[in-house]
Amino acid sequence: MGRFTQGFYGYAFALFVCLAAVGVFLLITPQSRTEHIPRVDFSIDKVNTARAAPYDVVAPSRVLPDWVPNSSSLTQKNDAVTWRLGFATAKRQHAMLAQSDERPAADFVNRMANTDKPGGSRQIDGVTWEERFRQDKNQRTLVRVFPDHAVVVTGTAGWDELTALARTLAPQPKPSPMPSSG
Repeated sequence: MGRFTQGFYGYAFALFVCLAAVGVFLLITPQSRTEHIPRVDFSIDKVNTARAAPYDVVAPSRVLPDWVPNSSSLTQKNDAVTWRLGFATAKRQHAMLAQSDERPAADFVNRMANTDKPGGSRQIDGVTWEERFRQDKNQRTLVRVFPDHAVVVTGTAGWDELTALARTLAPQPKPSPMPSSG
């Protein structure tokens, strides 16, 4: 027994025991081979954003085939209404729609794009979007700045998928005000 607790043989034996234990663990642990992307219903945030925002809110008119809406957050901070809507795309990349009336709009856009450097423009259904690209994060961004708010479509998705998302954007009607209790 002494030779298994000393020197090279002891080290090799301990390594073998550890690898065997890991192998047994992997064999008996259930593993799922199916993809699971959490799906969120963003309809409430869409309506609440349209109700709260002083600007014209845009939202996808439809969810693109094989895309999964996986995050939605509405924030109201310092008199700014911001809505972020995230997707796992058909190619399993990330795409996000973000819009806000944060001032200055350039700060919001730069933060969402992770860069302040414009890289060109793109025509999408007759509308000009500014392009930005941050290579080290593999992040592409489409930007539209209006007098009262900014709309950003960004993510690791390719230009084709970001363009497809931008094409689905449609103005949302203002819902009626919340009834007051009393």
